[in-house]
Amino acid sequence: MERIAAWLHEKNPGLDGPIDADEDLIEARLIDSMDFLEFIDLLEELSGDSIDLQDVTIDDFRTLGRVQERFLSAAR
Repeated sequence: MERIAAWLHEKNPGLDGPIDADEDLIEARLIDSMDFLEFIDLLEELSGDSIDLQDVTIDDFRTLGRVQERFLSAAR
């Protein structure tokens, strides 16, 4: 999750402090449509798996907690 948080801070230089696991990344505009594919690439790199966009919904990317659960948990 540290790499994801670092990426989000890089994309949002005005962002101070940690990002709460339940913060809505989309509503807070921490991820926008221009960065979304890059975010997916990062998740694929970190998980070692490709993400089929037909198998996910926007809610799978909404919070760090959901991203962890959906893409980075060992029980996938």
